[in-house]
Amino acid sequence: MAGSAGNPMVGVMTASWTEDRLEIEGTALPARIYRPAMPLRPTPLVLHLHGGCFTDGDLDCSAKICQIMAEAGAVVVSIDYPLAPEHPFPAALNESFKALGRLYDERAKWAGRGARLFVAGEEAGANLATALSLMARDQQAPPLAGQILLSPMVDPSLCSGSIHAAAAGAAGCKWADGWQLYLGSADRAAHPYAAPLGSRRLGGVAPALIVTADDCPIRDESFAYGKRLREGGVTVECHLLEGTNCSNRSMDEAIEAAPLWEGVLRDLFSTFLAENSAASVRTVRA
Repeated sequence: MAGSAGNPMVGVMTASWTEDRLEIEGTALPARIYRPAMPLRPTPLVLHLHGGCFTDGDLDCSAKICQIMAEAGAVVVSIDYPLAPEHPFPAALNESFKALGRLYDERAKWAGRGARLFVAGEEAGANLATALSLMARDQQAPPLAGQILLSPMVDPSLCSGSIHAAAAGAAGCKWADGWQLYLGSADRAAHPYAAPLGSRRLGGVAPALIVTADDCPIRDESFAYGKRLREGGVTVECHLLEGTNCSNRSMDEAIEAAPLWEGVLRDLFSTFLAENSAASVRTVRA
């Protein structure tokens, strides 16, 4: 099955996508592959993880974000990871890490020999992306060139100002319920791969692009995570999107409500992918 991305920007080539599956240790993980209209070789290769507060979401809910990343010049592999409560922490993370290793091993097939590997995601998916970056650092493989984090869920305490402003955080709120079902038990909130903002050691991970919106409930923890990464010596760029009400919307829905975000995100992704692919190549050659 294949499709193409709609795009209001004049002169921008649309990206195409195909349905696929990643065969990982006997498990077939549903995936959708997005490719640039005119890819360079090697092309940045992105493992993408959708949002949905750990309990919801699928390959459709982040289609717009993936299309924009592909239009920015990447091959994007978006996977349908296992969801809580049937699969609590660390099930989704472990499957995603296997997928990351598979993409790295087969990067020449996906994006050309020498392709640099990135992780990306929105809210719960961005949580998994942060944890994958930590795992890749700790296991010294696979090498990551960067992480693209859109309103990452990194703090299960839900005590930030932006959470309170959105009247969120209490039982019955999707963020609180998602955390509870994902963690399964309170002690898991202390695990750095589950709740990265609380990690005592964030240095040595891949450079990060963090994007959130001015009225997003996850705004404050997104910027707090960027601050913590910088304190650990990580290169971080943070960007705040303005101009629409996205407090109860997914990133894809917010883009539909604020079409100008599409061009902003495409430029941010394009610059980040290009700069960190080049930086990674220089590091390898050094």
